[in-house]
Amino acid sequence: MTPKAFDEMTADGGDTRAHYARYAHWLSQQSEEVIAARQEEAEMIFRRVGITFAVYGEKDEDGSGTERLIPFDLIPRIIPVQEWRTLEQGLVQRVTALNRFIHDVYHDQEIIRAGIVPADQLFQNNQFRPEMMGVDVPHQIYSHIAGIDLVRAANADGEGEYFVLEDNLRVPSGVSYMLENRSMMMRLFPELFGANRVAPVAHYPDMLLETLRSVSPATTAEPTVVVLTPGMYNSAYFEHAFLAQQMGVELVEGQDLFVRDNFVYMRTTRGPRRVDVIYRRVDDNFIDPLAFMPDSTLGCAGLLGVYRSGNVAICNAVGTGVADDKSIYAYVPKMIDFYLGQKPILSNVPTYQGREPEDLKYILSHMDELVVKEVHGAGGYGMLVGPASTKAEIEAFRKAVKANPQGYIAQPTLSLSTCPTFVNSGVAPRHIDLRPFVLSGSEVQMVPGGLTRVALKEGSLVVNSSQGGGTKDTWVLEN
Repeated sequence: MTPKAFDEMTADGGDTRAHYARYAHWLSQQSEEVIAARQEEAEMIFRRVGITFAVYGEKDEDGSGTERLIPFDLIPRIIPVQEWRTLEQGLVQRVTALNRFIHDVYHDQEIIRAGIVPADQLFQNNQFRPEMMGVDVPHQIYSHIAGIDLVRAANADGEGEYFVLEDNLRVPSGVSYMLENRSMMMRLFPELFGANRVAPVAHYPDMLLETLRSVSPATTAEPTVVVLTPGMYNSAYFEHAFLAQQMGVELVEGQDLFVRDNFVYMRTTRGPRRVDVIYRRVDDNFIDPLAFMPDSTLGCAGLLGVYRSGNVAICNAVGTGVADDKSIYAYVPKMIDFYLGQKPILSNVPTYQGREPEDLKYILSHMDELVVKEVHGAGGYGMLVGPASTKAEIEAFRKAVKANPQGYIAQPTLSLSTCPTFVNSGVAPRHIDLRPFVLSGSEVQMVPGGLTRVALKEGSLVVNSSQGGGTKDTWVLEN
């Protein structure tokens, strides 16, 4: 049985939590008609601006890909500043250790020799890139932009405790929705920002550009930064274009780049222009057809060679995915101790690994109680939520796990915290998570907030937009 969810706004006795008090008073004085009208206005604006995402595998009647709005909820998730400071410290600690781990994987491999992470967990990982062995990257930073997924569940005392659910270290998405959600709330409810000291997030693009420039090769004083996109049919294309525009840099596709004399250049109307930093939103396999998939048209031939020579920076680094595999996740607390000599500030969700015989036995016999995930799954796919699944679905997953145990992990079914959400029936609790974005360059920094995702279906624990989830603005109160 799933335990009772922690309510972000209301304590067990029915009292409003202190950091929500001012907002809750305002909300109680709003009619549902007013909130519904604002919700419609938000949807109209988002559609006009083109804030959509593509749904892979779905087609419209004309055969083109389906474009959807990510539903936006007007009731914010609010975090008091003291709570945020603890989260921030834990996130900086975690991402620092993960970057140390990736550097170690491609250099001395001390963590393997110490017997902490099994060698086959790395070398058989399909995100391990032997081409990166011995390659030195600026500041030894591999994941310059990390999206760490946090969930909150009630502990034995009934208080909310944060857990890290997942580390997204390759090409994490969603920050554009964090920024646009804030912009929308300020447009629709300016009076709320006058009454509440909400920490700003609008400076994220400036921080991102500062981070990217800080890892530029030392051969130039004024680095040229570009955003490399797979193109307009990618599910996150809106975000690629949005961030390029916000940073004031060029949005390019692979065909816009070429290699000459061991440097990367961008084609422009004024002739070739050298590129120093590439914020790539293209997976490793597609960035260089000479090194990886030979039929890829999304990357630039010869790019890896320039990168290995130190003449261009790629953010996030090639090979970073070796650290955000779900099978590696279980070792992160030990990484923090090994590399930093510290205890983790943020806990992992307890995790059973199919590759471990005792864990496998437990998974197979408790599948109806667990969340079982494919190691390489993403977006809410390749996952079984045991308590919400049919016997047939559980049996099908059991067969899959038996056939490939090392391809799965399992975790207890946490009851994600809930936040009031405006749905068809009115204001009702819905489960949420939080994805803050951590930037690592010459320093590690982040804006106060993140992307709060909400499972709009009653009782659902799956917040992914591809599975019908929506988003909320996230407020960190400065007092």
